[in-house]
Amino acid sequence: MAATTSHGTLGSLQSCYLSKCSPFQKRSAMIFMTKFEKATEFGTRLVYKQRFGTIRVLSSASPVIDPVQLQSNGSADGYRKKSSESALILIRHGESLWNEKNLFTGCVDVPLTQKGIEEAIEAGKRITNIPVDMIFTSDLIRAQMTAMLAMTQHRRKKVPIIAHNESARAEAWSEMFSEETKSESIPVITAWQLNERMYGELQGLNKQETAQKFGTEKVHEWRRSYDIPPPNGESLEMCAKRAVAYFQDQIEPQLMEGKNVLIAAHGNSLRSIIMYLDKLTSDEVISLELSTGIPMLYIFKEGTFIRRGSPPRPNEASVYAFSKKLAHYREKLDNREKLDNMTL
Repeated sequence: MAATTSHGTLGSLQSCYLSKCSPFQKRSAMIFMTKFEKATEFGTRLVYKQRFGTIRVLSSASPVIDPVQLQSNGSADGYRKKSSESALILIRHGESLWNEKNLFTGCVDVPLTQKGIEEAIEAGKRITNIPVDMIFTSDLIRAQMTAMLAMTQHRRKKVPIIAHNESARAEAWSEMFSEETKSESIPVITAWQLNERMYGELQGLNKQETAQKFGTEKVHEWRRSYDIPPPNGESLEMCAKRAVAYFQDQIEPQLMEGKNVLIAAHGNSLRSIIMYLDKLTSDEVISLELSTGIPMLYIFKEGTFIRRGSPPRPNEASVYAFSKKLAHYREKLDNREKLDNMTL
């Protein structure tokens, strides 16, 4: 599901020093002033507040604006019009308990192993300097755990909040009433369309056991063909139809409006989305392998998806910047962190 956004007021630098402003808002204004000379090309106003409201079935939401981003005219509408680039991060969940046991998992809801937890944390370190405004995951716990654990490593320290909109009660009970808390949160949208391919009668079977039961050639055909489903299950083609349709209807509009999106999902649902993004053929996608817990970055610019590969490990000695905009974002994070350390 996509999110509707109600934005906070945008204040000038002077207003940040009023008594009603929070310490975070004051620190943000100080960051801006220390970088004023370099920031003039981006404008002289600072967005220091953001809000997101109740999750609804809409795809025309306004963008969530990160407080460290500098805007040209101090308005959310101006941001939407000016934004020419957004980041899309894809992460296959970390190792699950059934991955470890070599079982067909499919849509069975299985959690991560200790190794899977470590992979999710490592993925978070790799994307620590990439802005994230919204998170989409499947309905399955292993994908949700991966997203939550990854975000514990992000330098912005925003808190992922799962949106429960399956009933009016769940919607009402999960509402937040602190605008400052909302500004430091990231909405997490769960969707069954991003679930793993449903393996039907293979689910829960050991892969060696499956080959003995159905024959090695038949199992290989189910696993590696594009349009042949296992008994009472889905083919990759069937999985792709639901995953890509959801991406086009609910996620792509967010990217078009300038939001930076993280998707934590599964090998086959992500292969399907990559097939769409990279315009792969059915023969090419069946040979595509995705490692658990390794993020993949795309830049969405001028209606085109540009594949940038996986961000480097945190201990690699290199300047991480896949685009000029991401380089500026990291610079702002660095300056904010320096200022926070100075005030301790």
